[in-house]
Amino acid sequence: MSDTEDSLDPADGTAADPNIVRMYRADDAGALVFREAWVDEGEDGAWFVVNHGTVGRQSTSDETAVDAVEEAFGMLAAFREQCLADGYAELPREDQFAVVAQFALKNDRVTDRDRHLEARAREALTAHLAWRGSGIVEKTEFKAGAHGTGKLNIYVLAPDAARAVANIKVCIREEKLDFTKLSVASAPATDLGALKAKHGPAGATFSL
Repeated sequence: MSDTEDSLDPADGTAADPNIVRMYRADDAGALVFREAWVDEGEDGAWFVVNHGTVGRQSTSDETAVDAVEEAFGMLAAFREQCLADGYAELPREDQFAVVAQFALKNDRVTDRDRHLEARAREALTAHLAWRGSGIVEKTEFKAGAHGTGKLNIYVLAPDAARAVANIKVCIREEKLDFTKLSVASAPATDLGALKAKHGPAGATFSL
């Protein structure tokens, strides 16, 4: 029972995309801060959007309308060069973390309610994490659990595991998305076999 869906919308930060610049650095106090920018195209024109802040906290966003999309991409290239000059850098996958939000399901047959939970949780986490620079929702999957139960796994790529775990817990609680069924684990992004539980119901164990 594996039903995986990858998220591929670059505009909301749910997948790596060459048209998004996202960089990080440690500030003078040692906190991880980020800057990101992208081009937003629509029927009414194009905008150059910049988002920045401290990882794990609500960020600040600014957008500038442009006459042509080519102008916006020129601004994106200039933004990248300025970030590099200011000491920011892209984080390779091996320097990030995999954080998995898992919901315990009543059975291993995927119901309409389960798919509704998946859609709502994906949407809520995508926005909540993106506006805090604390993670990108990469994919979701349904898997069978023990004794006929099921699991919904939501995979997040995060620059700071602790911040992402904290943000995920706040988001799921605020959105009233079965918080009592939630478990969260983290590991180096390139080693899912090293996942360690960071949150869960009392007595519960974590496994993909």
